[in-house]
Amino acid sequence: MAAARRHPAPADDPRWAELADLALVIAREIQVRGYQDPQAVPLTQTEGSVMRHLNENGGEHDGTAPSMIAAATGLQRTNLATVLTGLQRKGLIERRASPQDGRAASIHTTEHGRTNYVLVHGEWGQAVSTAAGHEADTGKLNTALEILRAVRDGLIGTRPAGPGRPPTLM
Repeated sequence: MAAARRHPAPADDPRWAELADLALVIAREIQVRGYQDPQAVPLTQTEGSVMRHLNENGGEHDGTAPSMIAAATGLQRTNLATVLTGLQRKGLIERRASPQDGRAASIHTTEHGRTNYVLVHGEWGQAVSTAAGHEADTGKLNTALEILRAVRDGLIGTRPAGPGRPPTLM
């Protein structure tokens, strides 16, 4: 069986804009849907970004410095402080004094924060699978995931240094 030939789509291909638009619509539809499980703690998009980073990057044991969270999520430190306060009020994170420097904070997910992340992640998957009519075969789903991961990584890798600023070249 011959390998499938890849034909890259040029940057001005209108399908890229359609992909971006569909991603925004899908994200919004997932957000407005809410959750079936009454135990699920709803999160704003920004809170979700912070919890995703913490849950995927060791926020449980080692904790994470706020500056690292800000850099990873693209948030301004002042905005991050507000988000962290909200997540702490919801019982999803806790601040601890850093073992290296007692003046610095280290952010840790709580058991409730980890459980909530797994719960909402599962509901998102169920909602998307149901919306697609469970139609995507494994190959198409893997291809879609590959493309979306590449887009995510490329966008994060070229994130502007600050609002309205062009990215710095390394």
